[in-house]
Amino acid sequence: MSFHQTKLDNGLQVIAELNDRAHSVAAGFFVKTGSRDETSELAGVSHFLEHMTFKGTPRRDALAVNRDFDRVGAKHNAQTSEEDTFYHVTCLPEYLPPAFDVLSDILRPTLREDDFETEKQVIIEEIRMYLDNPMSVAYEAAKTAHYGGHPLGNSILGSVESITAMTADQMREYFARRYSAENMVLAFAGKGQWEPLLELAQKHCGSWQGGPASRQAVPVRGTGEFRALLRADDQQQTVVGVADGPPLESKDRYAAHLLATILGDHTGSRLYWELIDPGYADGAEISYQDYNQAGSFFTFLSCEPESTRENLGRVADVYKDLMRDGPTEEELVQAKNKVLARSVLRSERPMGRLASLGFHWMYHGAYISVEQELEAFGRVTLPDLRRLLEQWPLWPMTIVSVGPTTDVQPPG
Repeated sequence: MSFHQTKLDNGLQVIAELNDRAHSVAAGFFVKTGSRDETSELAGVSHFLEHMTFKGTPRRDALAVNRDFDRVGAKHNAQTSEEDTFYHVTCLPEYLPPAFDVLSDILRPTLREDDFETEKQVIIEEIRMYLDNPMSVAYEAAKTAHYGGHPLGNSILGSVESITAMTADQMREYFARRYSAENMVLAFAGKGQWEPLLELAQKHCGSWQGGPASRQAVPVRGTGEFRALLRADDQQQTVVGVADGPPLESKDRYAAHLLATILGDHTGSRLYWELIDPGYADGAEISYQDYNQAGSFFTFLSCEPESTRENLGRVADVYKDLMRDGPTEEELVQAKNKVLARSVLRSERPMGRLASLGFHWMYHGAYISVEQELEAFGRVTLPDLRRLLEQWPLWPMTIVSVGPTTDVQPPG
C-alpha cells in the first residue's frame, strides 16, 4: 500500500492510495459544494447540477456518456449532500484511461437550456416522490427545525418552487463559482501506478480554471424545537430527533460513532432491545453525522400512532440512563468490534476506500490509513464516552413527529 499526493498548477489536489493486491481501481472527484452553500433562491441547485453533468458535454451527449462508461464495464454514479458533490467510477485497471476520460469530461458540462428545462421536470418529480415518503418529510423537517436559519438546515433537493423558478444562467454562474479546480479533490484508490495516474489528471484536468470558493462554516447549536406535522393518510407515525454532536474537525467523532452504535445500531443496541425486540416499534435507530464545524445525532422512530408518546418516553429513558450511568465495558467492546469489522470490510474494495480518502483529505488535509482509523476507534475509552455525553447531551433534543396524529408531546 502506498500513498501519493500533489497539487496541479491550477490548484486541483490529486491523491492516490495504491494497492497492488487490488483487482480494480476507483477514481472520484470531490467537489466542496452542497446544499449548505446555496441561497434560498438557489435551493436545490447542487443536486440539480449533479443531474445536469450527465446530460452532455462539448464532446458527448447524454447517450454517449452512458455508452462510453458502459462499453468498458465501468460502474459510475454521483451523490450530493449538505456539503459535497461526489462523482466516481470503478473499473478494471486497464480500462481506467477511457473511463476517466468520461468522468473528467462530465465535470465540464455544457448545461444546455433545453436539457436544463427537461431535467427540471425530473427533479420536480423526484421532490414530489420524496414528499410521499414520511421518513424523508420528517428528516427534512427535523433538519430545518434543528438548525433554524443555519445553512445546514437547507434541503438538498430544494423545493418545487425554487426549482421551478431557477434559470440555466443561475446554474451556470453557480457552476463557474463552485466547480473551480481549487475547490476539488481528485482521488484514486486500488490498483495502479502513480505516474500514469498523474498524467491522466494533468491531461484531462490541467486546463481547468477558477479560484477558491468560500464557505461560511459557522458552528451552530440546535434549537431543541418540537413540531407535529399532520399526514392523515399515513398508517404509521414517523419521528426524527436531532441532538448536537462533535464536528468533523473533532477527534471525538470516533467516540461519537461508537456511542451511536451502542445506542441505536439496527441490531443488538439499547434502542433495539428496548423498542424493537419487545415489539413496541418497528424502527428505532440513532446515527451520527459529522459536518464541517457541526455534528448531529439523528434518532429515527417509526411505530403505531397510538404508541408514539409511550415510545418517545422509552427513547428518552434510554438516553437519560446512558447519560447518567454511561455505557458498559461490554457495550464498548461490542461496538468497537462492529465498527472495526465494517471499516475493514468496506476498505477491501477500492470504492470503499475512495470516499474515506477524499473526504479526509478535503476536510483534514491528511491521509488516514485503514490502520490509523482502526487505531483511533481502538483508543476510545469509557471515560471518553462519558465526557462526550457531558459535552454533547442526547436529551433534550429537537423532535419532529409526522403522521396521522398530532397528539404527541416530547417527554420531560
